[in-house]
Amino acid sequence: MMDSGWDSTDGKWSAAEEAIMHATYRALLTHGYANLSISRIAEEFDKSKASIYYHYDSKDELLVAFLDFAADRFEALFDTQVGEDPSADLEHVVEKLLPLDPAEEQRQLHSVQVELRAQAVTEEAFREQFSKLDDRIVATVRDIIERGIAEGEFRDVDSTRVAEHVLAVVNGAMYGRATAERKSTAAVRVSLSSYLDAELHRGE
Repeated sequence: MMDSGWDSTDGKWSAAEEAIMHATYRALLTHGYANLSISRIAEEFDKSKASIYYHYDSKDELLVAFLDFAADRFEALFDTQVGEDPSADLEHVVEKLLPLDPAEEQRQLHSVQVELRAQAVTEEAFREQFSKLDDRIVATVRDIIERGIAEGEFRDVDSTRVAEHVLAVVNGAMYGRATAERKSTAAVRVSLSSYLDAELHRGE
């Protein structure tokens, strides 16, 4: 969802807002959604609760902003790391979305993301932000595939259909890893790689 090392995005967020977002990120990793509070975010922010309430009226409003912030960071990350080789770029995106051997922070982050997504069932503002994030993932994958088609590296396929499949696989694997004792990431990655190879390269 986000990486605490990502750079700022074109001045959309003030320095104070960015600091609050990073504090929220750290608090979510430490406490999870269920035990998150403005007080705990303020502890990570090293400021008073009043300084957070100056920008956000409630925890939920702050979390909606956090999801927007994370979506911006996601887009900025892939904008800067995509190169000139569509196959390598697609492999890089899949690795970022579904790492074979995630670090502990990544595991915690996936669990937090599942907790936050659960709120989208009843909270429209959360649903809108996750829809935006999913749309950006699909657009990133679709754009790489379309570039590969234009350059003759990939065969002509429905790029949106393939990108939606990638998103569904990634989200499903994330839920399985976060909510059950599943250790199937390697098998899922192999299956996804086989699918992409069959769709984009074979039968040309």
